[in-house]
Amino acid sequence: MNKPPTVNREPLNREPRARRAGFTLVEILVVVTIILLLSGIVLQNIVGGMAKGELAAAKAQIQALSSAVTEYRMTHGRYPTTQQGLQALVEKPTQEPVPPNYPEGGHLNSRILPLDPWKRPYLYLSPGRQREPFEIFSYGADGEPGGEGADADVSSANPN
Repeated sequence: MNKPPTVNREPLNREPRARRAGFTLVEILVVVTIILLLSGIVLQNIVGGMAKGELAAAKAQIQALSSAVTEYRMTHGRYPTTQQGLQALVEKPTQEPVPPNYPEGGHLNSRILPLDPWKRPYLYLSPGRQREPFEIFSYGADGEPGGEGADADVSSANPN
């Protein structure tokens, strides 16, 4: 019996298997570079959004504290002094003028004053720097007067 000849089904120009598997170093570097560029763009957008969120949070907290200071005035006939500060909203002041009818729960829903989004206390002046009855403010992310963007001051005197 004659066996049919064996046919080699691989093309003659085929490279060995080990040589054609995987990616080249250049292909890997291109992919890594593209991923780094995209992640940089996304990170930049996230950081910018966080800064806007912190400023919005500071404005909202200042507005809530301003309402509590106004309530204090309506209850006691005067604003807390600069020396009494915002602490007068959560506990009865010990410095003059001490209000005789201070409410048991204070003027905030909490017995702890909120910190600004940068973990620093809000500042309080009575009267304010622009001759308003009071001013509540934060120096922003940098903690220094002035600045722009996330470093900008946030104040009850300039709510925008």
